[in-house]
Amino acid sequence: MASAVPLQRVQAPLRRTLARAVAVSSSSSSSRFYATAPDATPTVPQSDVTAQTARSPSSSTPKPRPTYFKDNTVAPFSDFLGTASQAAPLSPSEAYTLRTAEVGPAHNRRTITRLPEWLKTPIPSAGANPNFGKIKSDLRGLNLHTVCEEARCPNIGECWGGSNKAAATATIMLMGDTCTRGCRFCSVKTSRAPPPLDPHEPENTAEALARWGLGYVVLTSVDRDDLADGGARHFAETIRRIKQKKPDLLVEALTGDFAGNLEHVKMVAESGLDVYAHNVETVEGLTPYVRDRRATFRQSLKVLEHVKAVKGKEGIITKTSIMLGLGETEKELWETLRELRKVDVDVVTFGQYMRPTKRHLKVEKYVTPDEFDLWKQRALDMGFLYCASGPLVRSSYKAGEAFIENVLRKRAQSKVSPEVLQQAAVAAEEAAQESSA
Repeated sequence: MASAVPLQRVQAPLRRTLARAVAVSSSSSSSRFYATAPDATPTVPQSDVTAQTARSPSSSTPKPRPTYFKDNTVAPFSDFLGTASQAAPLSPSEAYTLRTAEVGPAHNRRTITRLPEWLKTPIPSAGANPNFGKIKSDLRGLNLHTVCEEARCPNIGECWGGSNKAAATATIMLMGDTCTRGCRFCSVKTSRAPPPLDPHEPENTAEALARWGLGYVVLTSVDRDDLADGGARHFAETIRRIKQKKPDLLVEALTGDFAGNLEHVKMVAESGLDVYAHNVETVEGLTPYVRDRRATFRQSLKVLEHVKAVKGKEGIITKTSIMLGLGETEKELWETLRELRKVDVDVVTFGQYMRPTKRHLKVEKYVTPDEFDLWKQRALDMGFLYCASGPLVRSSYKAGEAFIENVLRKRAQSKVSPEVLQQAAVAAEEAAQESSA
């Protein structure tokens, strides 16, 4: 009997486990079925059906996530296409009407002006255009900079991706990508002590331009007031190297004012270039507010005048550019053109000022294409050799370069006459039509 008690204690847990298993099997026998029975249909208890029906609405329609956007209407797909246009042509008054939009939270709404349609350009792609990719890879491989990238030019896709290799153009920016001046319209980086000059840059630039096979090239640079000569020797050496590698390549130099030192201006003018460009940027009254305090309108006029004095009236072409939309008046523009003609400037370009970032000057006015055409005709009537004028025109615009290239090559063959200039103008118009097509 003494040994029977421990045995019962050991058997008790087993008996309870067996009893629970029998109870569970008996309660679920009515709903149990096997996969080997093809016609067996499970029977679900009515209580389970009721519970599933009560839970089904919440499971099938989840609660939407909260959003701060009040306007949930979806725009048509055509609005997102870069080439989208209205089914019917708009009248000029409707097409040139600026549109606004309200942005910001409800308690702090503000109205902004949308970018006009005539200022929108397609985004360039190296995959879509082989010329664009070729120029970009060459620039990175030779550690060269362009004003096209640094100044965020809207024409970069058109200029870099010309219809053929000879039509592609890039404006090389010498002496690094950091400027010592801080103009209020320009997005180029600024510093009082930029990096030193690259001694290999003249040779690398000449090598890149010879490799591209271009017929016309524009060289520009940042202002380097930290250098004794403002970078004039570096600029002149680059032009000489280019002419040594490819004598028939036409070179335009878009320079700064070299702090008003005319000896440095002469050094660049006598380096073998074909076009000397220096931008006055805006009218005289706005110059203190738009440009760096070290740059003045009268100083820029002296630079352009001295180039003609060094090379002669027919020995070189001088060129300048003016931005519109900064708040200038019609009277101020007339006076600016008269001052430019007094110093025998040959080419002038007009373009729309576009604000690079919120830290720069605001756009006071978006000038319409018709107004640009009007100022082009006025400039030509005043005696300018050529005028490129349009919302997206910049100082080194392809159409203007095509015209200047024709004039320079004609001058090399014979003395310029009105007939020659007329032929060059026709060629420039054809080039402009081809590039726009």
